[in-house]
Amino acid sequence: MMNFGLLLIRLVVGVSFMGHGAQKLFGWFGGYGPKGTGGWMESIGIKPGVMMAVLAGLSELLGGLLFASGFLTPIGAALIVITMLMAIIKVHGPNGYWVTSNGYEYNLLLIVVAIGVALTGAGAYSVDSLLNM
Repeated sequence: MMNFGLLLIRLVVGVSFMGHGAQKLFGWFGGYGPKGTGGWMESIGIKPGVMMAVLAGLSELLGGLLFASGFLTPIGAALIVITMLMAIIKVHGPNGYWVTSNGYEYNLLLIVVAIGVALTGAGAYSVDSLLNM
């Protein structure tokens, strides 16, 4: 049962991150693409905006793909953690803890889940397991 639980966690978190990356990179799922996301990033002091939007999108897409598939899971988890740390530092941190105040509660939850899975291992239903990693 633990392996199935790890699979569920990896799939939901990983695919969600892939979706966020696709929003930034391609404008899919209601996203704004590199130009729109880059403009927002510049407005909060992250420059150059378009390049940073592409890097964030790539980090989310690749990190989510690795995490969901359980391939190089610690690297996928690290990409998720770095992305969420930047979200806390640049956007949510000043608003306090609770997500209801646009705080960092959700970002911290994702960081802990990613680290927990990386420390535990991706489980039997993963590429890492198939490759004996």
